[in-house]
Amino acid sequence: MPWTISFQTKSTTKKRCDLNLHCYFSWKKWKNSILDICSLENDWISYIDCVAIISELCDSGFIYKTENAENDELYSITYSGRECLAQLYTRVPYERREKMTEYVKQNKLSVKASQEYTSNYVKNDDGSYTVTLRIYEPMIPTPMFEIKIKAPSRQSAIEADKKWKRNAPSVYEYVYENLVNTD
Repeated sequence: MPWTISFQTKSTTKKRCDLNLHCYFSWKKWKNSILDICSLENDWISYIDCVAIISELCDSGFIYKTENAENDELYSITYSGRECLAQLYTRVPYERREKMTEYVKQNKLSVKASQEYTSNYVKNDDGSYTVTLRIYEPMIPTPMFEIKIKAPSRQSAIEADKKWKRNAPSVYEYVYENLVNTD
């Protein structure tokens, strides 16, 4: 299902697609995830149009924005957005709806994981990098788990970032089982 505002332009379909994406992925989405999915991975909407559409949809009350502890923007569809989408859903070209449905089927878990398991790195004064690894619970803006490690090089920081996406669940399980007393 797409996002939409009542405009009579080509951007209406683009906005419906954006709303639709929010309905398909029922949890909050990072702004960067929305931009990547709509603009970079699928070319449904140009990057510039997508940024503007997100702002317009938020201003119109069809989606809302929250921020997490790191000031990353998260978006979710509102009740008004769902109602609007229900009225305008069939105006999104069938082929586009099918492509979006197929994309969601194939990528739902990886998109969700990319939003739950996040990482970033910053260069330190000594030339090393501090890598921050986080796990978020859906719908909660503060991380439930966070660990910082020092990497000797940028390449090591990049590798830690990639490995985190694959290994976050097992790392969390190990730390929790070995450090937290559940009695």
